Amino acid sequence: MTSPTIAAPLSSLTGVIERITFHSSESGYTVARLNTGNVKQLITIVGSFANLQAGQTLQLQGQWREHPQYGSQFQVVQYKETKPATLTGIEKYLGSGLIKGVGPVTAKRIVKHFGLDTLDIIEHQIDRLSEVTGIATKRIAMIQRTWAEQKSIKDVMIFLQSHGVSTTYAVKIYKQYGERAISSAGTAWSAEGWRCAIA
Repeated sequence: MTSPTIAAPLSSLTGVIERITFHSSESGYTVARLNTGNVKQLITIVGSFANLQAGQTLQLQGQWREHPQYGSQFQVVQYKETKPATLTGIEKYLGSGLIKGVGPVTAKRIVKHFGLDTLDIIEHQIDRLSEVTGIATKRIAMIQRTWAEQKSIKDVMIFLQSHGVSTTYAVKIYKQYGERAISSAGTAWSAEGWRCAIA
């Protein structure tokens, strides 16, 4: 009689995405390099992500594995994005291309003006971006729209994972349903139900 396979316990990592090595727009499969505080020893992470950019700060759960060609990798099972905690992190996050209308130069000016309050200002008082030289009303509207889209992605991923849906399926669901995923699901949907819906 074969003994049941015991799943290895999950490990946790927190860090900043340094760069994206590979990303499939269809499946969400991504290979990226994570900086956990030691830029000389970046960690390779692999998994499915709805939308990932350099500069994002993530809390990850997953398992270590040894790839025969690429060496040690962290296979992500679940993830949650958190706000960058440093001025450098905020600047890199805003200037990563994730937020349309904000490049590295503009990000630097915004962070210099608002400091550690930058992300809260964008979230709750976005009109105050007009205080920063070179940011006109039209650009503020673009930033607001993109910021809302990113928040929508985050909300859907958190909702799906809290209902037992794996990161891989959550990405597929988001790509199929977008922000309608939450309203389409209701709280009664199970992970198995979602698998049938996207099959």
